[in-house]
Amino acid sequence: MKNNKIEQLTGIGAIALCALLWSTSGLLIKLIPWHPMIIAGGRSAIAFFLILISGGIGLSKKETIKNNESTAPSSLTSPSSHTAPSSVGNPSPGKQRSFLSSRFFLFLKGPLFLAGLWYALTMILFVIANKLTASANVIVLQYTAPIWAALFGWKIAGEKPRWEHGLAMVLVMIGLVFFFSEGLAGGSPLGDLLALVSGVCFALYSVYMRLQKEGNPEGSLLLSHGITALAGLFFLFWNPPILSWSSLGALFALGIFQIGLASLLFAYGIRRVSALQAMLIAMIEPVMNPVWVFLVTGELPGPGAFAGGPIILVAVVGSAILGMYHQKREEPDPPFD
Repeated sequence: MKNNKIEQLTGIGAIALCALLWSTSGLLIKLIPWHPMIIAGGRSAIAFFLILISGGIGLSKKETIKNNESTAPSSLTSPSSHTAPSSVGNPSPGKQRSFLSSRFFLFLKGPLFLAGLWYALTMILFVIANKLTASANVIVLQYTAPIWAALFGWKIAGEKPRWEHGLAMVLVMIGLVFFFSEGLAGGSPLGDLLALVSGVCFALYSVYMRLQKEGNPEGSLLLSHGITALAGLFFLFWNPPILSWSSLGALFALGIFQIGLASLLFAYGIRRVSALQAMLIAMIEPVMNPVWVFLVTGELPGPGAFAGGPIILVAVVGSAILGMYHQKREEPDPPFD
């Protein structure tokens, strides 16, 4: 029981530190006068190599198959779908192609691939939405993610939300309205829609990462950053950036800390807390974003931020504490010696 409590505490701490690192994006991106897709692709390329070098991946063939076949339909994993070897000891070319295509289909349906795909879409859509509508609109709409995480986490991962999660979501939405009340603007409907879809993708990412809690979700991180890096490569040739030491320094800070290390922390934490709890803890990001700007530039947040920030923090901390309390009550008592 004590070990479970420590595991949950470390998971909450990892997600909180991840959100703090995510929150530095606004400040660092302002230092880079490049096309947003080049910034997104560049930081993901750096994060890709950081995760690869970190050694956290280490996916064996057995683990990969286990992670991705766990959600496959029974008809695809039945004995009839895997024919016995032929009399000469090797399957025929036709059967071999069928076997490989089945394995590829299982991979596409598995949580490793789906988590990587949803996170790549989250990053790409977030960047595009920021170009089409007001930044405040994007933040508010993307951070409807806890609502979607509650729904998908229940339906896909079987993690039913409790009353404290529902209360926390309501308080978070109220806090966001206060927080961005001065910045909300009538942006592009398409940009607002993409921001909302980005929030849905963000929630799905957390759920499919959660499904890999017994596996190695770092593989999904490599996939997502690889996809985003390739998407940014096109814009690198279409709109070549002007290089400077300050821009390169900010880009490496984004790739190593803001998205690379943050991704590894999220992968660590999501094994220990539910998808919905992770999304609620991630609400620290929009709260801390103007704090970093104030510390570096002296730009003071508006009264809405002072009103909404504490509401969001109370909701996040309260939900985490109550979640740990409920988990302690649900654990069986240790046997008598």
